[in-house]
Amino acid sequence: MSMQSHLAELERRHAALERKIEVALLHPSTDSLELAHMKRKKLKIKDQIERIRSDETLH
Repeated sequence: MSMQSHLAELERRHAALERKIEVALLHPSTDSLELAHMKRKKLKIKDQIERIRSDETLH
């Protein structure tokens, strides 16, 4: 997998998690632990995206 396609996949997963979190926040019965898990996962993906972008600018 090329770095560009990997970056695109990470961005897609990040956007999907963002939508999932937004939907979960609309429902008062959302499990707070599951919500926290999704937010952590989204943050990890964001960190990966930033690391890849940073590496690309260095090279």
